Amino acid sequence: MTHPAPTANTPPEWKLLLAASSADADGGKSDHLRTLLNASIEWNSVLRLADQHGTSSLLYQNLAPLVDLIPSAVLTSLRQSYEKNIHKSLFLARELICVLDCLDGLGIEAIPYKGVVMSEVHYGDMALRRSGDMDLFVRKRDIGRIKNAVRELGYVPRVHIPEDAEQAYIESGYECTFDSAAGKNLLELQWALQPRFYAVDFDMEEMFERAVAVAVAGRHMKTPSAEDLVLILSMHAAKHVWGRLIWLCDIAQIVKRENVDWDWIQSQARELGIQRILHITLLLAKSLLGSVIPGAIESVVLSDEAAQIFAEQIALSVAAGVVYEEEKISYFRLMMRLRERCIDRLRFLSRLMFTPGPGEWEAVRLPKLLFPFYRLVRLGRLASRLSR
Repeated sequence: MTHPAPTANTPPEWKLLLAASSADADGGKSDHLRTLLNASIEWNSVLRLADQHGTSSLLYQNLAPLVDLIPSAVLTSLRQSYEKNIHKSLFLARELICVLDCLDGLGIEAIPYKGVVMSEVHYGDMALRRSGDMDLFVRKRDIGRIKNAVRELGYVPRVHIPEDAEQAYIESGYECTFDSAAGKNLLELQWALQPRFYAVDFDMEEMFERAVAVAVAGRHMKTPSAEDLVLILSMHAAKHVWGRLIWLCDIAQIVKRENVDWDWIQSQARELGIQRILHITLLLAKSLLGSVIPGAIESVVLSDEAAQIFAEQIALSVAAGVVYEEEKISYFRLMMRLRERCIDRLRFLSRLMFTPGPGEWEAVRLPKLLFPFYRLVRLGRLASRLSR
């Protein structure tokens, strides 16, 4: 893995965070970090950035051997954050096993990803990736049964959906989040990758069929294949305009694997109309984290001029801490521009205008017979928000 190449104007704190946000055991990394630590570092800024980008554990792993160059208070803070993440990860691993055992007993298949699964499978250490919740892919037909099952484990849906609107919500939405006595948003069930209006019609059933067996905390389970994960994580990062480094760290960890079928990934991205999103993700992982672009698709990625322009702009916005509000017209315009095909942009726009969600059901309660009119409610509420 090569080192990222920030510009001369890059703040030393950001340079340090980029260099230390890697689980890679590169022999030259320690020397590179020592060089960066010779600069005057505002440590509170580094700690804040690491927390914001979800890379505190990686920062601690990489800086701990350089104890002679790090203020003791900083190392203490990083160690405390690292140990807190270990405790949270162990708790989540235990909860995940309980949920999976419960669903297995009902004959319901669920596929966890991200969180402790991503950390143990792709980082090789549950402690290296900060975990905040449990994300499970499930099938639409199982959602009702799963909600009843996890309620017995103390998990309560965060958003109340009227019973007569639940099927419509499942068709237009993509996730249901649950709170428990241990915290909010601890469990997320996802039956699609994104809300329907993003117009990426990923075949979830085929993803289930391609899932691979892994062991997490000694428990056997399935998780998406590395190929599917590249697409899943790229789309998730794009949805949030690549705003956190940890999402690119995840991609960098998968890129290092030698058994990834990049030709298949490129083919699927082309079919889904997300080649530009895939290319931007790989370019950002390279420019910010020093990750390599796999040789199988390197020429295609580097020849994508539009993706390179986007990647350069987004890298600057990530460094500047720009936050995109997902209800603003500028955000929706960007999401459309990220798609390389006109048909996908049109599908995005039409679905955005006419796909109702919880906001519409909470704003107006219509009888089931009049549910089609929620599309008009959606259009009116969207026009009102965008005109502000």
